[in-house]
Amino acid sequence: QVQLVESGGGLVQAGGSLKLSCAASGSIFSPARMGWYRQPPGKQRELVATFTLIGTTNYADSVKGRFTISRDNAKNTMYLQMNSLKPEDTAVYYCKADYDREYWGQGTQVTVSS
Repeated sequence: QVQLVESGGGLVQAGGSLKLSCAASGSIFSPARMGWYRQPPGKQRELVATFTLIGTTNYADSVKGRFTISRDNAKNTMYLQMNSLKPEDTAVYYCKADYDREYWGQGTQVTVSS
């Protein structure tokens, strides 16, 4: 059974940075795609950034130039470096991995104060 565990969330002032981590376990295979999603208060879950097994990346327009998705295959860990954070980045951030099906982490709260 695949498990994804996020960490690194917290409270930060606008303009600050945070780095989220997503550790994957339970599979010997690499997922076809991994990504970060977020759910702001009172809103739908939305895509933040994804990358595929062949290295294609995709970012939401709202985070382009500020967020960077990366992966350490040796550690089975995915990261999201978030710079120049804005109050509108406040959300619960989730990682997702596509193996035989979708797997989601439990989420980590990111709060950006103005």
